[in-house]
Amino acid sequence: MLNNYKMNSILTCLLAFTIFTTIISPVQAMHIMEGFLPPSFCIVWGILCIPFLACGITKINRLVARHPQAITFLAMAGAFTFVLSALKLPSLTGSSSHMTGLGFAAILFGPSVASVLSVIVLLFQAVLLAHGGLTTLGANTFSMGIVGTVTAFLVYYSLQKTIHAKSVAIFFAAFLGDLVTYVTTSLQLALAHPSEVGGVTASFIKFAGIFAITQIPLAVVEGILTVVLFNIITAYAQDTIKPFGEHYL
Repeated sequence: MLNNYKMNSILTCLLAFTIFTTIISPVQAMHIMEGFLPPSFCIVWGILCIPFLACGITKINRLVARHPQAITFLAMAGAFTFVLSALKLPSLTGSSSHMTGLGFAAILFGPSVASVLSVIVLLFQAVLLAHGGLTTLGANTFSMGIVGTVTAFLVYYSLQKTIHAKSVAIFFAAFLGDLVTYVTTSLQLALAHPSEVGGVTASFIKFAGIFAITQIPLAVVEGILTVVLFNIITAYAQDTIKPFGEHYL
């Protein structure tokens, strides 16, 4: 079982690493920034997120009421997401790409809980780090916290049932969840800013192509890091997560 000292040490290291990486590098990541979407698009994406977030909040309340020890792992999942999504790799256009880190939460708790963690992380990043935006919070939550987490969960569940190799299932869940997030973001930008020649399709190809070169290796790294984190938890806290980690176990 993972004792409180070890858990607190892990959380402290994650938070310290986050602070260090956000201080030494400028914040300009691939979350859709403030002012990049028309107001009507911001409203629509926000409305689409509401049912999923409501479901996630309800599930978190039930989870914590039944299993208080789950709070520690919820905090770890949030810190893991915050850290990975704060690490940026410059792209060819002068902007940058980053990992999402939500595969871990989606696999362990399910996509609705992961979506709540994503909106918390995105809100803190928008307010404290100028990473993303408040008006685009709904769009970023939809791509990263809903489409990405649902994809990660479905991929893990499908592979784990068919090939019975958890590490492989975890890797591809985090890998594809990351990539689908950026495909969705590219589509959101294309819908809001269609090309004069070729419309939405041409615009989507342009946005997706810009980030593909940097995002694919980042997705690979995210898959590997997620596997490593699950291996650590399995080694030290298998009994602790057994009561509530029904999706992973």
